Amino acid sequence: MRIEAPMPLFAYATVGDPGPMPFDLNLAGLQNGVLLYLGLSGLVFMVIWIVGYVRR
Repeated sequence: MRIEAPMPLFAYATVGDPGPMPFDLNLAGLQNGVLLYLGLSGLVFMVIWIVGYVRR
């Protein structure tokens, strides 16, 4: 049984139904880049915080 919507529904693509991404990116590469960025920025934040605490 297929349910038809009365008007077209616009939604973001999910992991199970990937849509085209700009600049030839793929979801796995984007996830790796985000995790790398978050990890490095957290590490830099901790280093700056520790250096500031020690110098105080």
